[in-house]
Amino acid sequence: MKFGWTAEAHGLHKRRMFLGLALAGMIVAAPGSAGGIAGVDVRDDHVVVRFDDRVNGASAFLLDSPRRIALDIDGAQMGRGHFAPGRGSISAVRQGQLNDDTARVVLDLASPATLGDPQIAADGKSLSFSLQGVSDLRFRSEVGKGRTRFDAPADMAARPQKRIHSISVPIPAAARGIALPPVEGAQDGARPLVVIDAGHGGHDPGAINKENGKREKDVTLAIAQAIRDQLVKSGRVRVALTRDDDKFLVLQERYGIARKLGADLFISVHADAAENTEAHGATVYTLSETASDREAARLAARENKADIINGVNLGGQSGDVSSILIDLTQRESMNISASFARLLQREATPFVPFRSTYHRFASLMVLKAPDTPSVLFETGYISNADDAAFLSSREGQGKIARGVARAIEVHFARKLAMQGGPAGG
Repeated sequence: MKFGWTAEAHGLHKRRMFLGLALAGMIVAAPGSAGGIAGVDVRDDHVVVRFDDRVNGASAFLLDSPRRIALDIDGAQMGRGHFAPGRGSISAVRQGQLNDDTARVVLDLASPATLGDPQIAADGKSLSFSLQGVSDLRFRSEVGKGRTRFDAPADMAARPQKRIHSISVPIPAAARGIALPPVEGAQDGARPLVVIDAGHGGHDPGAINKENGKREKDVTLAIAQAIRDQLVKSGRVRVALTRDDDKFLVLQERYGIARKLGADLFISVHADAAENTEAHGATVYTLSETASDREAARLAARENKADIINGVNLGGQSGDVSSILIDLTQRESMNISASFARLLQREATPFVPFRSTYHRFASLMVLKAPDTPSVLFETGYISNADDAAFLSSREGQGKIARGVARAIEVHFARKLAMQGGPAGG
């Protein structure tokens, strides 16, 4: 049996399409230009949105009643691309223009589904994701949880994005300096000093577990305090925390505290997150201007933005730091850092589960003190249920602290032996 369009049906269809676009976000059509949407292909619940030129980024969120996925694409224009529906969870595709620089694609869902594995192609000319079927209850729980971001590949991270609009925002003059934290533990000035940095804080929560709301800034503070307590208990080193409460520090203030205190070792404590909730295990990062892989580049791109609030960079370069050349001093610090990363994995493995590729290199701002060996310790994935429970528990925090303390003690024992000094008490 064949069905044809009547004039009345065609008019009703047009009115419904217009109403649907309006409800999806008051979309207003705009003329096509570079970055136009060339097509939306759906094959077996795998979606690819293609463009005729590179786009800058994208995000997605879920809508209910009716069930939809909305994609906002930065640097794109609505186009005349086709839709290849396949036989998956998508029943219809619509597009429109949110503003001059952002296009929106709305996917009507035939059955409840969420996004998985979002990514932008290396050339920036397509974005893709998978659709994962879920129950009605799970879908409703995901609605309103915020946007899913599409990560750019490593080779895109280094390319500056074109800024069409710019604004000037007055901000207060930089403070003369923050108060240095207390140094705890043995008060023998000859004992090595370790500075522990709890990542994020204040307005910056860091990574968040979507299921239980656990925040990275809370977990890292608890772990940093546990490490401090373990080191103070051992009595072999002195220790200070960059923050001992929920306050915000820009990245330069964090390693700046270590430099001003004359630290012998700087450890920045973090908890990673990934769209793949199966990702788990600890990773140790040390400084390199060249990322070891795409994951390291992604982490650096995310962590290095910690100073930015609403587009305003609060971490201005200070003259004394920005003028320091990466010379033999920093090369030595980087070598010591890499050695400690290997030692940390070896000594902490009985207490902390590590990833198979546990040591990575990245251009992380927080590690750029030229004269202080520094590592960033991703203690696990807060997006993983098991890791989040471990990182949030007193038992897990205590295990991490014991593993880190063992590595620190061996590190300085080695250093003392190489210098030919007497063994510490």
